[in-house]
Amino acid sequence: MTGQRIGYVRVSTLDQNEQRQLEGQMLDRAFTDKASGRDTARPHLNELLRFAREGDTVVVHSMDRLARNLDDLRSLVQKLTHKGVRVEFVKEGLVFTGEDSPMAHLMLSVMGAFAEFERSLIKERQREGIALARQRGAYRGRKKTLSSEQATELVARAASGIPKSTLARDYGIGRETVYQYLRQAAATTVDGVPLIPAAPPLMPGA
Repeated sequence: MTGQRIGYVRVSTLDQNEQRQLEGQMLDRAFTDKASGRDTARPHLNELLRFAREGDTVVVHSMDRLARNLDDLRSLVQKLTHKGVRVEFVKEGLVFTGEDSPMAHLMLSVMGAFAEFERSLIKERQREGIALARQRGAYRGRKKTLSSEQATELVARAASGIPKSTLARDYGIGRETVYQYLRQAAATTVDGVPLIPAAPPLMPGA
């Protein structure tokens, strides 16, 4: 029985290019999730599990695109192969059919565990890098944003003549961020009249 070739793609963020994962693969249908792989609660993955039938082949770029931990990986492969669906991992060059040898099961466990271990190392290196950057004073974390009340207060204080450098220091933000809030306020109008005049360009020492 010849079934369909079904692609599964997962990207973690909206700016990742999902087209590259299965480029060159001949597919009858593809399911794409733009979500974290920390668990299996992904809408298009669940849709794929319902859609796949005996004789189909599910094609995935790599094991970590299907699942990020070994337990989820083995569970998903077993769910599919128990239905008579082949699972093909392109990067690893592995295919699972449900009639696999003990060596194939071992390879699934070893490769999945290695991928999980590799991600743990990457996270550890990221944490170490952030810690070192903080020691050097080079890591500032995410850009701070102000509440609507703080932003209104900032605009009022700027209109009263308080220097932008003072405002930046008082609110813990950069001078360019101060100017962004002022430009946003200048673009806000009431009956066609700006709330405040447009902020001038950022000048050195302002």
